[in-house]
Amino acid sequence: MDVTPVENRQLLRKFINIPYRKYRHDRLWVPPLRSEVWAQYDRKKNPFLNHCTYQLFLLMDHGKAVGRIAAFIDDTANQYWNENIGLFGYYECPHNHGASKLLLSTAQDWLRGQGVQKMRGPWSFVSQEWGSVVEGFKPQPVIMAPYNPPYYNQHYSEFGLKKIKDLIVYEIDARQGYQIPDRIMQFTDQIAERYQVHTRHIRMKAFEAEVNIFLKISNISLAHNWGYAPVSDAEATAMAHDLKQVLHEKAVIFAENSSGEVVGFGIALPDINRIIKKSRGRLLPFGWLRLLVGLPRLSDYRMFALGVIPQYHGKGIDSLIYRALYESCFSPSMRMEINYILEDNSPMNNAIIKLGAKPIRRYRIYQKDLPA
Repeated sequence: MDVTPVENRQLLRKFINIPYRKYRHDRLWVPPLRSEVWAQYDRKKNPFLNHCTYQLFLLMDHGKAVGRIAAFIDDTANQYWNENIGLFGYYECPHNHGASKLLLSTAQDWLRGQGVQKMRGPWSFVSQEWGSVVEGFKPQPVIMAPYNPPYYNQHYSEFGLKKIKDLIVYEIDARQGYQIPDRIMQFTDQIAERYQVHTRHIRMKAFEAEVNIFLKISNISLAHNWGYAPVSDAEATAMAHDLKQVLHEKAVIFAENSSGEVVGFGIALPDINRIIKKSRGRLLPFGWLRLLVGLPRLSDYRMFALGVIPQYHGKGIDSLIYRALYESCFSPSMRMEINYILEDNSPMNNAIIKLGAKPIRRYRIYQKDLPA
């Protein structure tokens, strides 16, 4: 086996195709839409790449692509974190110690050659697609959530990568009898009255203006979250364009004070993985039809983002937003994953547990020092 850098479209196609071939018989894996995957590696369609230096690698075995890895440096993130970190991701590998060491060593050597001091991952070119599943491999992943076999964690540990952060996923499921607790209803009524805060849905007719509000509040409210880096206008616009195709208006909530100032937001994405799994990653010939017919009927969601500006931290506004999303999206068949919460974000974890949500999955981010 040897490693080949991806330097042309033909090799990129092999890089992209690996998981489709590897997991084709895996009942849990959901094949992402190929058009969306290709866009991740296109600077014209993914503005994240405009502040990245990266290299993709293929693991070849007698001319056949059997594994892959990406190594990259996010200049914006490093500047914001005031760190010198290299990232790795898109890891796919046979259950073979030698193959794993070869792939991870190649990424490490490339990153060391770029002068970084640490190697962190799994990471990706897409917001919040981080981590390796270490607990809760079932049920199937929701929209924009990573998937991996358990043995990848063994590969990372054997290579000397160590845990730097865990991310926890929670679930509420009306099909299992979930209802928001009465005490939360009473508490949020008091919060709304005490701080004169109300909630509203996104105004789709003013979508661009609403995206600008989201961008502003996001960069303020999440500024001190581990792993967060500011989202550029171009990135926000690209993300908004992609998500607009699948958004349920009722699942995007803004919280406003008495002056009409937005102080927080919550976004739950319809879990289109429930639909596209049958399309095997392709919109044609029937993928579009499945989306058009199935999207309005979806009652499965991923809580994708929630933020509250610092002046309103500790006041229960997050619970008020959760309640608004619950009431807006509720049906007897509703299921929502709160995906994900940093393990050491005690206020958020405590608030979610008080909502009656149950932990169902854990992702892990690994890191390794790279001495010169």
